[in-house]
Amino acid sequence: MSHTLPIVFVVDDDISVRESLELMISSAGWRPETFSSAQGFLSHPRVEAPSCLILDVNLPDLNGLELQVRLAGDRTDMPIIFITGYGDVPTSVRAMKAGAVEFLTKPFSDDALLEAIRNAIEHSRTLLDRAVEIQVIADRYRMLSRREREVMSLVTTGRLNKQVAFDLGISEITVKAHRGRVMRKMQAGSLVDLAAMAAKLSLGQDRSA
Repeated sequence: MSHTLPIVFVVDDDISVRESLELMISSAGWRPETFSSAQGFLSHPRVEAPSCLILDVNLPDLNGLELQVRLAGDRTDMPIIFITGYGDVPTSVRAMKAGAVEFLTKPFSDDALLEAIRNAIEHSRTLLDRAVEIQVIADRYRMLSRREREVMSLVTTGRLNKQVAFDLGISEITVKAHRGRVMRKMQAGSLVDLAAMAAKLSLGQDRSA
């Protein structure tokens, strides 16, 4: 997935801005997707590729800040770069606090925007790769039995086999057998590896469902 051609979305109601950005983005080797409104962008299917969003603050329907809020919980792997011709400190502070990676005031240099896009794409790629890794680990975790999950949760917090046996009311030999199956199913090379997987899955929380 991280090797898929990155997509740079542009939402701006000024057609001249969209056209110039489309040319710049394609010339840089990325795939541009442009929209004149927030609603038009929201109707576009979600993509599983490294991406970022160049977003104008002032839009005819939802404004840029409102769209940012709408996207906050759903598209965390798509960093937002704000552009505006009417920048002010409160607006830029609000955008950055809400997670924007850059806030550029028109006119801005092509180099400044290209650098912001490169950084945003790299951040998106990292987030997508991490999500894939966690999904693989979660798929393995779902193959564990309830007892194996209990053993994994305890041994990855540093409990010894005899302590796990006492906690679960089973023999130490049974704990060792469960632990061995956990290591094989999770494809963990060591207890350190297994602990790292548990941390990625946040096994401090209840994951038995």
